[in-house]
Amino acid sequence: MILFPAIDLVGGRVVRLARGERAHMDVYSDDPAAVAESFRDAGAEWVHVVDLSATLEEDDAARAANAAAIRAICSVPGVSVDAGGGVRDLAAVERLAELGVRRVAIGTALVRDPAFAAEAARRYGELVVADVAARGGEVRVNGWREGASLSADELVARLAGLGYRHLVFTDVARDGMRCGVDAEAYRHVAEVAGFPVVASGGIASLDDLRALAALGSDVVEGAITGRALYEGSFSLEDALSAARA
Repeated sequence: MILFPAIDLVGGRVVRLARGERAHMDVYSDDPAAVAESFRDAGAEWVHVVDLSATLEEDDAARAANAAAIRAICSVPGVSVDAGGGVRDLAAVERLAELGVRRVAIGTALVRDPAFAAEAARRYGELVVADVAARGGEVRVNGWREGASLSADELVARLAGLGYRHLVFTDVARDGMRCGVDAEAYRHVAEVAGFPVVASGGIASLDDLRALAALGSDVVEGAITGRALYEGSFSLEDALSAARA
């Protein structure tokens, strides 16, 4: 199982939000590249980056600072970058690819602009990732601020037909809360999608990572961890060991 330590960006700073809420933001670093280097030095091969300033439609200065941060992270030798946030047209996919991103996550546009989502999958193949977030079984969009009046199962079931082969699934109610994961929920999502899922939201302990890894690589491709890592619930070295078990 791939472990993706997370770097969420607002205005070029490394932050974490609770349940995706901008009002509940903790700042962890002003040097995102240094954070990526520390992850690499601990053994991580991938980093998951979210451009929250783009997602939340913040001003040009905040977005420019995040673009510079993503470029710096992508320049760190030895790590591959999975990134998303506010990717709603082909130009956004191209911009991230030009910065050096190896996987580009498409979220809200899966619902709001399915023609673009399908064209991105057709044109870019393995470069693009479907990023689905849900609360109580309902898809959340626009930085998780709005319901989509669409069930997660219905959206996930469409993805293979659109051409997606990578899926990040976030349990919004658990994200940033360190309350533990519902491993069986990811088994269900993978069954609906027809391909493995990257689990996101709520990882609180090494046991959570072990439970996800135990589902097998045909169910869980990877797991994203953020707040628990930053706040010392476990070390990245131990998390990587649990993910590889």
